[in-house]
Amino acid sequence: MQIRQITPRYSVSPQIDPEDLAAIKAAGFTKVICNRPDVENPPSHYADAMAVAAQEAGLEFFVLPLTHQTMTPDNISAQMAAVDASDGPVLAYCASGTRCTVIWALAQAGQMSADDILATAYKAGYDLSGLRPRLEQA
Repeated sequence: MQIRQITPRYSVSPQIDPEDLAAIKAAGFTKVICNRPDVENPPSHYADAMAVAAQEAGLEFFVLPLTHQTMTPDNISAQMAAVDASDGPVLAYCASGTRCTVIWALAQAGQMSADDILATAYKAGYDLSGLRPRLEQA
């Protein structure tokens, strides 16, 4: 498990295992967001199975499968609403953590400078420089 903090309230990770959820709870997270479509995973890691494991660990679980084509304004809003509705820190995961970081970055467009967004992502290990034009449009 490779948790990377984007902000004090929002962290991202590559794919987690059901067994990781107790440690995620112990680390202080209150909600887990699954941004990985089931078609990318074996059945043991489908969102439904992860949701059961999260509930057993005492975590809220939110499912928003993302692809590059589904980084829509509605999905960006849904992701940030799930973060805002959490009682504490949130961990979002996908295959590598990149999609979870991209959706955060797109939500910050217009609120933070593109330079600050890209620097924050880079500090966490994600080079999102290809998003600069989209971030600067906001």
